[in-house]
Amino acid sequence: MTGKVLGFGIRSIYAVLIVIPLLVVLFGSFKTTSEIFKSPFAPPASPSLANYAEAFSGGSLIGAFANSAMITTTSVFLTLFLGSMAAYGLSRIPGWRGWLLFGFIVIGMSVPVQANMIPQYVLFGSLGLLDTQLGLIIINIVVTLPVSVFIMGGFMRTLPAELFEAAEVDGAGPWRNYYQIALPLSAPSIAATATFLFVMHWNDLLYPLLFISSEEKMTLPLALLRFQGEYMTNYPLLFAGVVLTSIPVVVAYVFLQRFFVAGITGGAVKG
Repeated sequence: MTGKVLGFGIRSIYAVLIVIPLLVVLFGSFKTTSEIFKSPFAPPASPSLANYAEAFSGGSLIGAFANSAMITTTSVFLTLFLGSMAAYGLSRIPGWRGWLLFGFIVIGMSVPVQANMIPQYVLFGSLGLLDTQLGLIIINIVVTLPVSVFIMGGFMRTLPAELFEAAEVDGAGPWRNYYQIALPLSAPSIAATATFLFVMHWNDLLYPLLFISSEEKMTLPLALLRFQGEYMTNYPLLFAGVVLTSIPVVVAYVFLQRFFVAGITGGAVKG
């Protein structure tokens, strides 16, 4: 009984720590600057959509939204495509060789992205990929491919080998086994990976800040920095931008959370 009460108390404290900042941002997006500093935790006395209208004025945030949508969608799709093929191929290699190759790819997760930023910047500069959306898509794929192989590979290793062997008896080749058997059965892990990748790419600020310099190519997180000045920050406008930026992530997670939990637990427990 004591353990249950303690667990409930810890979860309650954690929930409060998460909810309060969210409410401050949400309420603040409908307030003025003076209201935020006067009562940051209170609901807005007279809610106004002026901050949201100002955030979209000039079209810069709309362009950044379109850039983020294109870069994120393309990065997620290509990472899933390459990662699922690699995960399937590695799961079909028997014995220690498959595990060795799997570990070689997954070990990339242990390397901090900051450690590679200087050589990546130099390399992309020599290839003419700086300040391009193509360069940002490529670096997104490279950085998140190991974790994609880790999640999907752990799940695909749980698929019965008899299914593929029976298909091979019927004349199916590796490609047909991949897209007709492995992909449909791995839908939970693919959805989990897609959710994870979407959140990472959509919220990424580090690489856009490093690679993108043109205003018309900015992503949403990078565009939000424009609401911060050297001596003063327009917090209501910044909060409105943060809320708008969070909406696609919340929607994606709400629709995919069932698959996200199933994919993560399936790959972790059975892998």
